Parts: sequence; structure tokens; C-alpha cells
Amino acid sequence: MDSINRNQSEENHADLADYDAVQRIRDVVDQTQSCFFCTRSDIGPSAGTRPMSVQEVGDDGTLWFLSAADSHKNAAIEISPRVELFFQGTKHSDFLHLAGSATISTSKKKIKELWKPILKTWFTEGENDPRITVLKVVPESGYYWDNKHGKLVAGAKMLIGAAIGKTMDDSIEGRLVF
Repeated sequence: MDSINRNQSEENHADLADYDAVQRIRDVVDQTQSCFFCTRSDIGPSAGTRPMSVQEVGDDGTLWFLSAADSHKNAAIEISPRVELFFQGTKHSDFLHLAGSATISTSKKKIKELWKPILKTWFTEGENDPRITVLKVVPESGYYWDNKHGKLVAGAKMLIGAAIGKTMDDSIEGRLVF
């Protein structure tokens, strides 16, 4: 462990598996709804990184997105399906990194399930826009950083720790195992 963790008086590492890992994903997505979606190819001006909105999180942790067929992102996924997703739930907590594989489909059924009227901003012909594709991201690994007892307790511990010169960080972090 690094030096900050050695100064901790309480345990601050907990790996999460299966249901707990999926619940962590859901909790963060419920707060933020968006992430930085990173592909392995540097196609396009953003070098493979762009903000994306998660449309749904499945019971197994699969994340679903809608994307334009002619986007740089889809072109990059065609070259390499490996993706990474970075989430920040709040200003000081609920950070999440996921790595996995993405697949592209044109399932009209799934598009209909995921469709929301605001998406017409990007798909001007509505849910039948021929450019819409579905991105399915299956996470294979992940890591999270959060606080154990909520923002109020975390803030109080930080202030007390600073006042007495002792590490009283309320953080918790660990791997997500699928």
C-alpha cells in the first residue's frame, strides 16, 4: 500500500464482486449518468476519449449506450473493442473506472428500450434514425474510490485529522470483480 494508506488507522480497502460490484456501478451511474468513454484507437480529434451518457445498466453490470453509426467512436470500436470508462459521481467521491469490451448492434428492439426524447438532439429523425447504433459494454474489471460514511462524516474526519495532525481519511477503494 502507498504511504497514505499506511497512515490510516482503519481499513480503507474492500474489493467488491458480483452483486456488490454491479450495485456500485448502478450507484455511480444513477448519480452522474455520464462518463468518459475511451477507445484504444486515437481516431478523431479527441484521441479516443469523449463524454457519453449511459442509457441503462443491466443486472450483470453491462452498460448500454446509443451512438451514431458514423461516429469516430464506432470506427474505433470496429478496430479494437477494448474500452475504458471513467465516472465521477460527485466532486469528492464516487469515482469509478471500468475496462471491458464493446460491441455494436443495430437492434431496433434495444434502441426502442433505450430511447428517450432528449436523444433526438443527436438523432434528429427520432428512434427510427438510420444512424442509431447500440453500444453494449461488458465490464471485465474495475476499480472504485469512495467514502465509507457519506460526505458529512468524511468531511468531519478530514477536518479533525487536519486539526490533530492524524490521517482520519474516510475513504474506501477496491477492485470490482465480475
